[in-house]
Amino acid sequence: MRPGVCTRPATSDDLDGLVTLCLEARSELQVGSQLCTDDPQRLRDQLVLLMTSAGGTVLAGTVDDEIAGLLLAHVVGPGPFTDVVALNLEALYVRGDARRRGLGHALLVAAATLADEVGATEVYASPLPGARGMHRFLARIGFAPAAAHRVVTTSALQRRLSQDPSAVLGAVTGRQPRQRLEDLIARRRQARAAQTGGAPVPAEPSRQARASISMQVSRAVQTRRPSSSTTTIS
Repeated sequence: MRPGVCTRPATSDDLDGLVTLCLEARSELQVGSQLCTDDPQRLRDQLVLLMTSAGGTVLAGTVDDEIAGLLLAHVVGPGPFTDVVALNLEALYVRGDARRRGLGHALLVAAATLADEVGATEVYASPLPGARGMHRFLARIGFAPAAAHRVVTTSALQRRLSQDPSAVLGAVTGRQPRQRLEDLIARRRQARAAQTGGAPVPAEPSRQARASISMQVSRAVQTRRPSSSTTTIS
């Protein structure tokens, strides 16, 4: 840590500076409400709630005694389905003119110390997709991809769930499940034939073709005449 750089638990006296930092981060990343609200009073209330909630942590980073960075975190677990305790980093931000002075590194050192104190075996971070600098920073110090996240608005989810399940599946895939399975089997057979150098394995006839063959065989049996189908049945 360079001279003049310091990290500490935030206090109520730091709230104005922390709110300003949150608004700067919102403007810089241009991700709007994905990051935080643009209402200073709501931001203040949310920071107070995190500071006073069980497991909540707000760290203030200062450069020459001026607030220039913050780290918001929350201890998660143990829970009904796991005994694992983790520290979830909800936000990490350093003001532009205070970067490259070790403040972000110092905030993470404080977070790692906190994780060790509470028995957290893992530290999670969820930087927004547009925060490329933060992604690179976290990757450099050992954070690896853990999972893919998907998001949907509540209203959109309710609309889709109110539809018939088969209609939703058809809208997404464009094909019925049985047909998709048959296509997959055919592609795999073709791929195996290409790898072994053998002749391509003919794909199984479609449902309509099988139905046509069955009809022709049935008619031939009924009239006691040979089937006109070119398919040999052994």
